[in-house]
Amino acid sequence: MNRKTTYSIYAVILLLAVAFTSCNEYLDREPLSNVTPNDYLWHEADLAAYTINRYNFPTHGGWGPGTFSRDNHTDNQVTSEYNNRWVPGEYRVPQSGGSWGFSNIRQYNYFLETVLPRWKAGEIGGNADNVKHYIGEMYFLRAYEYFNKVQAFGDFPIVKNTLTDQIDELVLASKRRPRNEVARFIISDLDSAIVLLKENSPYGTNRISKNAALLFKSRVALHEATWLKYHKGTAQVPGGSGWPGNGKVDNFSINIDSEIEYFLGEAMEAAETVADNVPLVENTMDDGYNSSENPYAAMFANEDMSGYSEVLLWRAYDPSQGINHNVNHYVNKNGGNTGYTRGFVDNFLMSNGLPIYAAQSGFAGDDSIQMVKTDRDNRLQLFMKSPGDLRYTDKTNVDGTPVVEGYPDILGISEVRYVTGYAIKKGFSYLEAQSEGSAGSIGSIVFRATEAYLNYIEASYLKEGHINGKADQYWKAIRARAGVNIDYDITVNATEMTEEAKNDFAAYSAGQLLTDKTLYNIRRERRCELIAEGMRMFDLKRWRALDQLKANPYIVEGFKLWGPMKDWYNDEDGVSRLIGAGTPDQTPNVSSADDSQYIRPYRINLNNSNLVRDGYRWTAAHYLEPIAIQHFIITAENSSDLSTSVIYQNPGWPLEANSGALD
Repeated sequence: MNRKTTYSIYAVILLLAVAFTSCNEYLDREPLSNVTPNDYLWHEADLAAYTINRYNFPTHGGWGPGTFSRDNHTDNQVTSEYNNRWVPGEYRVPQSGGSWGFSNIRQYNYFLETVLPRWKAGEIGGNADNVKHYIGEMYFLRAYEYFNKVQAFGDFPIVKNTLTDQIDELVLASKRRPRNEVARFIISDLDSAIVLLKENSPYGTNRISKNAALLFKSRVALHEATWLKYHKGTAQVPGGSGWPGNGKVDNFSINIDSEIEYFLGEAMEAAETVADNVPLVENTMDDGYNSSENPYAAMFANEDMSGYSEVLLWRAYDPSQGINHNVNHYVNKNGGNTGYTRGFVDNFLMSNGLPIYAAQSGFAGDDSIQMVKTDRDNRLQLFMKSPGDLRYTDKTNVDGTPVVEGYPDILGISEVRYVTGYAIKKGFSYLEAQSEGSAGSIGSIVFRATEAYLNYIEASYLKEGHINGKADQYWKAIRARAGVNIDYDITVNATEMTEEAKNDFAAYSAGQLLTDKTLYNIRRERRCELIAEGMRMFDLKRWRALDQLKANPYIVEGFKLWGPMKDWYNDEDGVSRLIGAGTPDQTPNVSSADDSQYIRPYRINLNNSNLVRDGYRWTAAHYLEPIAIQHFIITAENSSDLSTSVIYQNPGWPLEANSGALD
């Protein structure tokens, strides 16, 4: 079958496929006429509508704990079901679909291609500053989309224009460029956005602003710098050993160390601009019993987040318009099929700045959840439930007593289960209406400024090798807000990496235990500040913090079930309802006391069907996603030999559908 015939056949197949996503999805048709007719995009209002319609950020929606479940399937947080990324061989190459799609990029490029000439010619009506702002939004959105591609695939095609429906042109445009070039392209788009965007958007913090773009720029730059640093020399980095782009990428050269320095500098500059101009929200340091009036806790649970300096971009909801979610139905009323891991909880410092294992730390122990939280980092106290915590400020029991949190239901159906016994409380609303059905309307944060503080601390330390004056200022501000001794040297000096390795994947990079305790504690700070905000896997991958799991699988644990807390689960007659794994002739509902004193969610079912019963494992291929086979078929010179495609598969992944990683 020759090349032209192959493309004709697959063009017909793909045009009929409803779920079609490939390079042709971006390139084979003009933007839909009902979205971008010829008389559209001539006025400020058109630009505003077009850009807001393409906001696609992770926000609360539907059933479940919303964005507060985005750290599930990490060493921070788990559900009752495991993710196949922890089972080499089970995470497989798809036949079609996946993240390799260009539909959003096509729409962004069409906008810029159409609007920029009209803008430069002075042909777009409306407020001139607002017109500039919406063009800046589109540069931001294209950068955001490309960053999603970099995280998924690393190397990726850079397509800046809408292209004609000519197969040779389409195939040529499918060629991947090295990830550092793509990251530089993203930085360039963000620089354009930063120049054009207003400091205060026309719709306040419900739309992208200059500070949001600066924060995101610092995230992109730090991600690429650390990816290149920790994956250096491997197939995951352009020019590294086994990099599949060798022989496929034209005009390629790279100086890895120079690229790392460049991206660290960009991260520092952007982060500093935000951190110097956006103050942290106050924490009034309550113990978590009733945090309804605490600005720091309420920031994540308010219907209107516009009054919080730290919130740079958030989504508003209005149930009367059918725009709602069910976050507090799960966060307030039950466990939401999620829970913090013991490793995460143990990683929080004492308020005096010492790790819990340190002599003189004052750690009360873990025989109850309240003991675990006593005198700890206030973030743990605020954002993890305890039995007896107040649930509502506008409702009482029939006898007038407060409605309070009960014992964590580790035996409930999976949808509402307290999976580890350690339950999330971030985003917790004390209003009854928020927890009833689908009436949820607390806002959903997309970007908050504290990340800029954290990004600067890490980037500056990696670039300069010490904590400079700005980093010192930012780190102390974060620790002060967390109710932790601001002298981070006390923490650094008391840190024992072999102890931290028991709790924290980020104690490693490239399979080696960190020896730099300051760097480790910078990572710890990110982990504890960004609790349940969906950043954990992002960090673990860029730090290359998962290699050690290939030889040393990780068994997830939760609270200390087989201690005094086991009595919480007795029936009215004092008989335990707990059935440990391996109990003869009974269906288990918890892990065995002989296995560990701590509940092990993935050791309840010990059958061979449970592929993580012996722990999370990892393979290097899983740092990036595989590209679906469909895309190789479309772009191959010879359909019977997919290696003739201009696209190359990601390292460690085969050119065969439904197959696991090669290593």
